Amino acid sequence: MAIKLILFDLDGTLMNTLEDLTDSTNHILTINNFPTRTIEEIRTFVGNGIRKLIERAVPENTSESIIEKCYQEMIIYYKEHSLIKTSPYSGVKELIKSLHSKGIKIGIITNKAQNSADVIVDKFFKNSIDLVIGDNNKFPLKPNPDSINEVIKYFNVSKNETIYIGDSEVDLLTGKNADVKTIAVLWGFRDKEFLIKKGGKIFAKTSKELEKLLETF
Repeated sequence: MAIKLILFDLDGTLMNTLEDLTDSTNHILTINNFPTRTIEEIRTFVGNGIRKLIERAVPENTSESIIEKCYQEMIIYYKEHSLIKTSPYSGVKELIKSLHSKGIKIGIITNKAQNSADVIVDKFFKNSIDLVIGDNNKFPLKPNPDSINEVIKYFNVSKNETIYIGDSEVDLLTGKNADVKTIAVLWGFRDKEFLIKKGGKIFAKTSKELEKLLETF
């Protein structure tokens, strides 16, 4: 394998976080006397960070001050409730360990709050992930490619030696903006038809299929 660096999205790619995100969002909506959202609605809202999730979940024309209040409440509440139902997708932990054992550097690039991402990675991928970049005010959120470019520089590899893996249109655009090979997984928050419309070209249905696909690069 000529690949030296593999970067993963977190939510919908490595971890099924949808139920905890839905429950936490609906808690915030409820305490602010807003109607709750279905899990399928939340599925379409995620991908651009917690702030955007809240903006999309609250009723239209909600004031900026209330959105900010809900966002701050969500950051606190979700940090404490992010591991109730959240779990890795089938075969993902084994895949990460296998890739890491081959000397490949593994990183996570996520729009999730840095502290929440760190908690999840520490519990499920301890010693298998080399670097985690979340929403930490150091880099613009995806699809801006700055975080990917910085990690490539940090590990002193080329873009041809790098692959980015995600599950959404945000990830496809991130990979395109960074000019790196991008794989879309089909077990996450978006389906293949949608991803094709958004420019997806390389897909993996399962972690085993992804592992075999990576061996071809």
